[in-house]
Amino acid sequence: MQSMDLTKLYAEHLADLERRYAPVLSAAGFDALAIHSGSLKKRTEFDDQYWPLRPTPYFHHWIPLSQADCALILQPGKRPILAWMKVTSFWERPAKPESDHFIGSFDIVSIEKSADVKQHLPAGARIAFLGEDKATATAWGLADEVCNPLPLVGPLDRLRAFKTPYEIACIVEASRRAAVGHEAVLKAFRDSDRSELELHLLYLAATHQDDPETPYKNIVALGANGATLHHVSYVKEAAHVPCQSLLLDAGSTYLGYCSDITRTWVKGSGAAESAFAHLVAEVEAMQLRLCGQIKLGLPYEELHDDAHRQVTEILRTVGVIKASLEEARAAGLSRSFFPHGLGHSLGLQCHDVGCALVKPKVDNPYLRNTSTITESQVFTVEPGIYFIDRLLDELRQGPHSSKIDWPLCDELAQLGGVRIEDDLVVTGGPQVTRNLTRELLPVGGGG
Repeated sequence: MQSMDLTKLYAEHLADLERRYAPVLSAAGFDALAIHSGSLKKRTEFDDQYWPLRPTPYFHHWIPLSQADCALILQPGKRPILAWMKVTSFWERPAKPESDHFIGSFDIVSIEKSADVKQHLPAGARIAFLGEDKATATAWGLADEVCNPLPLVGPLDRLRAFKTPYEIACIVEASRRAAVGHEAVLKAFRDSDRSELELHLLYLAATHQDDPETPYKNIVALGANGATLHHVSYVKEAAHVPCQSLLLDAGSTYLGYCSDITRTWVKGSGAAESAFAHLVAEVEAMQLRLCGQIKLGLPYEELHDDAHRQVTEILRTVGVIKASLEEARAAGLSRSFFPHGLGHSLGLQCHDVGCALVKPKVDNPYLRNTSTITESQVFTVEPGIYFIDRLLDELRQGPHSSKIDWPLCDELAQLGGVRIEDDLVVTGGPQVTRNLTRELLPVGGGG
């Protein structure tokens, strides 16, 4: 991304945040806001090592800076202040910001300890505090009652569901970086037999990320491990009998913003591989249909419910379910094979806030997007079909066991499961959405 374009988009982004934050602060009864960038956290109380910083998302919403114990001071109508912690440690130094386009937008003051922020807070103002560490708020002279107040946090979470052009540009770049990694890993899977750890390290190298910089721990699952939804316990040695399926769920970040992409691939020509390839093709076609069904004003949960109807049809098509569509749907068989939600909001957090303010129906306990689809939202669409031991055991022992072709199910279980995931922006234009992932990785799964 050209720096001039980024600077212009960022200036517009800040103007939009100032416009939207002011009434929220006023309605919550505050004159100003102090946001802590975050504190380093010890890995364990029995050691002296710390986790890499995950900045407070409210801070990151304004500033692409990943450094502990900084502060952003906001007062409507006045230029925001960035209190930037001076680094004096000779043990470690935080990474330099990837871009400095934000620096000219703030009055920057250097501080040597967190308590120094107190002298830069507006005198006489009622100030709210956002951050995890209440000890920091105390050091700044702020009482517990103004720490993360719900009348402020709720509306700020809601507004984060609607991305500015700057935020979308950052997610586009994060998607581009992730696509490079996916292409490298999928090529390696097709051309050779490597362990999950080797594929994970290849992804990091291709995307120029260290492990803590990824938006979430990469899910690199060969064979039956694809049935573990968040498989991150990588097998370190290539199997003696090569695994013929790969599920890769891996993203990237850019200036704090995330991408989240999943692809499933199969190789080989045996009976199990051919059946699994059929399943992958059906999930791929379903995922594209679901993306095409998105429209303004549609409750996202309706899309999720339709995904379950389509999963049932696919399981009948490939032969896993032997019952009629009506019987299978009445029995809720799809939920044994597709247990997670169809998608989630995406932004500064992989599972971003603002799109799950209403509880889902009882049947959809893991759905993370219950919003009505609206312009400027960014979310994922990620249907899947898996052969999960625990869920299959419950189905096998239950009243609907006779509706399943268990020999076929056991054969497919060797290859784990299928998930296809794209990141979409709701543009509100004639096409309604822009599929950021398909622009870079046109094929979602295959061999």
